Amino acid sequence: MSKKGNKTTEQQQYEKLEQKHELKRPVLKNCIRAFWVGGLICIIGQAITYFYIYFFNFTEQTAGNPTVATMIFISMLLTGFGVYDRLGQFAGAGSAVPVTGFGNAVISAAIEHRTEGFVLGVGGNMFKLAGSVILFGVFSAFVVALIKTLLIIWGVI
Repeated sequence: MSKKGNKTTEQQQYEKLEQKHELKRPVLKNCIRAFWVGGLICIIGQAITYFYIYFFNFTEQTAGNPTVATMIFISMLLTGFGVYDRLGQFAGAGSAVPVTGFGNAVISAAIEHRTEGFVLGVGGNMFKLAGSVILFGVFSAFVVALIKTLLIIWGVI
């Protein structure tokens, strides 16, 4: 290759051969799958919310916490049985809906490192990926609360 970045004829021929044999990704089909699976996960979450409201007398505001815990538990259980991984292969980003994706990330790291022991393997690696998510959430909540407190003190709200 020359200093200007021009490609030799051999490199150009190789690129043409590579493009000829490259598999085309079904982008539209993948987007539709992600949309439907992500939507289905959200419908299940809404059904669980209604379950808590109807059977346990939660309000719409208070039913969120047990719903999130239930969705994380279900995704962890499905990950443990290998079902969530197959769902992820099928749906792609649709299975990474934040709550269920978080549960999957936590339990996947724990399962992967279980041979190293419970403390160093599972405990030490379980929050590798999810730790940054937790840290970002806690820090963001702190900043928002600080801004709200300052606005209340200044009499803006």
